[in-house]
Amino acid sequence: MTTITLKTIIFLGSARNITPPWGGDSRLGDRVIKWVKSVMESRKESLGADTIAHDFRIIDPIEVFGPNGALSYSGGELSKPTFFMDQSTLPAAAKELQEAIKEADCYLVVSPEYNHSIPPALSSVMGHFGGSNYKCKPSGIITYSPGVFGGIRAAMAIQVMLHELGCLPVSKLCGVGNVSEVLNEDGKPIDPNNRLLKQLPELLTQLEWMAVAMANQRKLSGTF
Repeated sequence: MTTITLKTIIFLGSARNITPPWGGDSRLGDRVIKWVKSVMESRKESLGADTIAHDFRIIDPIEVFGPNGALSYSGGELSKPTFFMDQSTLPAAAKELQEAIKEADCYLVVSPEYNHSIPPALSSVMGHFGGSNYKCKPSGIITYSPGVFGGIRAAMAIQVMLHELGCLPVSKLCGVGNVSEVLNEDGKPIDPNNRLLKQLPELLTQLEWMAVAMANQRKLSGTF
């Protein structure tokens, strides 16, 4: 038995950093990403005779578009996508991020829904890098909301974006509604038996199966 460690990029979809007038979290997604991080750190599942682990990196739009961030030269408005630039002039931080995305085995998107669709920060971060960086790899979608729908309407739009980028989303979705009633501020489940929490392990099982299968095929073909 061997351990297969998947390089996993987690894209956080929200760049919100303001407390709403009615109170609450400045960014509800912080609870969700802490929960996802905890699940990923403790997860060691079997796939055939092998054990699967994740070496993951979280891409936060507040950081990458912030001062000295990897994409601060372009901004959230996507004024200078990497594939329009001479690679020799690409800022070092942007080039490093591009390489990390290209070398990943799979992707997770953790996102709210803005106007029932894709948050601009998410589409901008992922759109800065051409489809050649994502192609022939799987992805998984985790959405959330303060209400009952769990951001699932955004998931439908995110699916289309991921298909176009070439990182095909697995069929299992994870939608966490009423986040503040499901997760504490530190990302720990309020009720560990909450049925909503069962979605992520099932999603990861599909993601891992696809990531290993597609990595094997990329090695065999030698194309990507």
